Amino acid sequence: MSQQTVLVIDDERDIRELLTITLGRMDLQVDAVGTVAEARYALAGKTYDLCFTDMRLPDGNGHEIVEHIAANHPDMPVAMITAYGNVDAAVNALKAGAFDFVSKPVDIQMLRQLVRTALRLAEEKRSGKAAAKAGGAGDRLIGDSSAMQQVRSTIAKLARNQAPVYIAGESGVGKELVARLIHEQGPRATGPFVPVNCGAIPSELMESEFFGHRKGSFTGAGADKEGLFQAAHGGTLFLDEVAELPLHMQVKLLRAIQEKAVRPIGAREEVPVDVRILSATHKNLAALVEQGQFRQDLFYRINVIELRVPPLRERRGDVPLLADFILQGLARKSGGQPSRLLPEARQALESYEFPGNVRELENILERATAMCDGEHVDASDLMLPQRLPRADILPAAPGQPAPVAAPSPASATGDGGLDDYISNLERGAIVKALEESRYNKTAAAKKLGITFRALRYKLKKLGID
Repeated sequence: MSQQTVLVIDDERDIRELLTITLGRMDLQVDAVGTVAEARYALAGKTYDLCFTDMRLPDGNGHEIVEHIAANHPDMPVAMITAYGNVDAAVNALKAGAFDFVSKPVDIQMLRQLVRTALRLAEEKRSGKAAAKAGGAGDRLIGDSSAMQQVRSTIAKLARNQAPVYIAGESGVGKELVARLIHEQGPRATGPFVPVNCGAIPSELMESEFFGHRKGSFTGAGADKEGLFQAAHGGTLFLDEVAELPLHMQVKLLRAIQEKAVRPIGAREEVPVDVRILSATHKNLAALVEQGQFRQDLFYRINVIELRVPPLRERRGDVPLLADFILQGLARKSGGQPSRLLPEARQALESYEFPGNVRELENILERATAMCDGEHVDASDLMLPQRLPRADILPAAPGQPAPVAAPSPASATGDGGLDDYISNLERGAIVKALEESRYNKTAAAKKLGITFRALRYKLKKLGID
């Protein structure tokens, strides 16, 4: 196997020598130049496996190099060398197509890890492994719509670099699945994928959960514990519902991302961590920034690249494919034959709005397969909330939620009787409140005039996720 080569572009002789010695000890051949012109000449005459470029150069800047490599050598990872704390420059470099960035003074341990990751990515591209992994995205990300084809294409591109990605989308669209695919198709696939729901961690435990702690650092700390950042070292940390982070943790998280190091509670020194950050929320993060509820500097740091996952109502043509896939999965779990949707049931699903998106479709089908007779699912087995014309909308009592469409009165005298009629009324009111509160259950309970505990009970009783 031929020796792998690296191009170093920096006008500081000390940096060039440091990188040349460090990379040479990793059995890499290094060419070092000090200007944009020399870099272009070197790139024209030789193919490199990796490139490091400084931000400021005597005859230009590193962005020119990044853009030149992206246009002419798309398979070559390029890392930006930035001044300490210059986050804006690092973010702009990642947006321009850089694989990652290195801050001065250069941390040798982090540099070696970055090089190993970058060279593994380059090798996968040459061998075709990356394309093979990208081809598997459709195995779980179901849909032939143009919207989903675009999502799969974007995932394949994002997997090739280390830029932080913000995954936007409503509850239930599959944001965690998208994050997993970005991880699995990239050079960190062999490393851990650590998902964390930021809204599920009590505020007083967040620092310990994220950064770890040392034995005796506080009451109850009977042993050393590594945090989520350390657990994700060499892999990906997925911050789901990142909008739920309190402001004091946003500050600490920003520092950890910028410095690529964390300090466990009770520790004297920081611990270097090599983690790619992916984040998601169903809330409008930009609006929260304007309202002062989310730090702007953290928003720009995690939102280097935004990937929007479309709701199910924007890709109705994918519903039959998704339904068949879900029914097959349910059959595998039960050990039986997959249930089949009758034409009326399929038509009912395609015309439904799906406020809960794919997750709601899964719940509907799981309930329907349990309720149906035999292996065929009829429209009535789906138990979809009914929405009728405005003349049939029930008037709202003062102080109660906005009116919702009532189910047909015929349902009160049909097979289900009065209980089903009342359940459908409840279901419609609850779904409406959830939609208006963007699936914030606390806010939905307030709209409905009931306690959060009562709402949770009703959601479980009515089969609403």
